[in-house]
Amino acid sequence: MMISRIARTAMVTAFGLCFALPAQAQYIGVLQSAETMDRGTFKLAAAPIMVFGKDGADDEFGLAARGGYAFTEHFDVEAKLGFFENSTFAGVDGEYWIFRGSEQNSGVDFSLTGGLHWVFAGDHGFDTMGFEITPQLSGHVSEKLELAGSLDASFESIQDAPEGVDDSFTRLHLVPGIEYRLSDTIDLVAEFGIGINDHSYHYLGAGLTYYIR
Repeated sequence: MMISRIARTAMVTAFGLCFALPAQAQYIGVLQSAETMDRGTFKLAAAPIMVFGKDGADDEFGLAARGGYAFTEHFDVEAKLGFFENSTFAGVDGEYWIFRGSEQNSGVDFSLTGGLHWVFAGDHGFDTMGFEITPQLSGHVSEKLELAGSLDASFESIQDAPEGVDDSFTRLHLVPGIEYRLSDTIDLVAEFGIGINDHSYHYLGAGLTYYIR
């Protein structure tokens, strides 16, 4: 009985260490405002992401890529990819523009985004699958500059976790960001994700979004 307990404890500890070190590389950010695209618009986006490690985990650099399409004036869909040293991220989400300012480029906008994602850890840990939901507010402070803030909640499930190990956890980020119009077809986006629970890591991301109308 004692040997069995020791073996189980060792297995759980080893699992925890294996999972914890690469776990931070699961963010590709929000990197948009609460406004959806005009109907019929495509978008392509790329952004370097730096995730800041904690509790002995190293910082990790990655690249996030997105492609999206607006089906209506209030709803668009995106496919997302993230490439990191220890993992690969793939996901899809939909954003619904619930409330818009009374005039274009003025007032406050509110949207809600929900989606699914998978993180493939390879030999570095365990794969995870998650559902995310992101309420977001944004507003123009000038014709070209928009400030945004969101609460990004992600509910994760560890795939093929050993028996006796808690295989679910939640990540929460408070995400302030900006969107700056460089031209009619290109926006600069940047944000800082603030991890607000034990399973969340701070991150910084900035990149470009290109629109095809």
